[in-house]
Amino acid sequence: MALFSIGYATKSITTFIEQLQRYGINAVADVRSVPYSATFFDYHQDRLEGHLARAGIRYVYLGKELGPRSKDPEHYDDCGQVQFDRLMTSKLFNPGTKRLTAGLEKGFNIALMCAEKDPSCCHRSLLIAYALERQSLNTVQHITHNGDIESQAELEKRLSRLQNVEEVLFMGAEQKLEEAYKRHCQLKAYKKPAN
Repeated sequence: MALFSIGYATKSITTFIEQLQRYGINAVADVRSVPYSATFFDYHQDRLEGHLARAGIRYVYLGKELGPRSKDPEHYDDCGQVQFDRLMTSKLFNPGTKRLTAGLEKGFNIALMCAEKDPSCCHRSLLIAYALERQSLNTVQHITHNGDIESQAELEKRLSRLQNVEEVLFMGAEQKLEEAYKRHCQLKAYKKPAN
């Protein structure tokens, strides 16, 4: 029982399924807030579910619980940007993580799926994997665009480098990591379009 994440942008459905099979994944949790793609039609919810079923992989939609957007205005700052720390405390998020844990306990190898190629640019790592690690529920292995694995710990080191927090004085390692997450989320989290 293992938990992975995968992005599909610019991948053929064949490559996507091959990567899932390579790691023994038998269930995909779609964590997109909107389970459709304007560009990659094989990843529309109904088509994707069919492709996965033919490959013997189960599909579940968890975007309502674990997606990067919210219908609740309390989850946004004054500029209209979603705040992942607020989503983590929403009434839907905890039941979503419990569904993942229950699936793992039933013996499923699950991949959290969203669009972004790079997991560091996606709520798969910045919200879900972050929360699961902090709650000691599970660790997430990210399948990179080329099919390699990047652990959440490796991704966190990369975030720290990307956000230049390694050289910050007067901060402990955990504080630096939290600062890296904060900065990166500010760059990557969903922002409502201006009216």
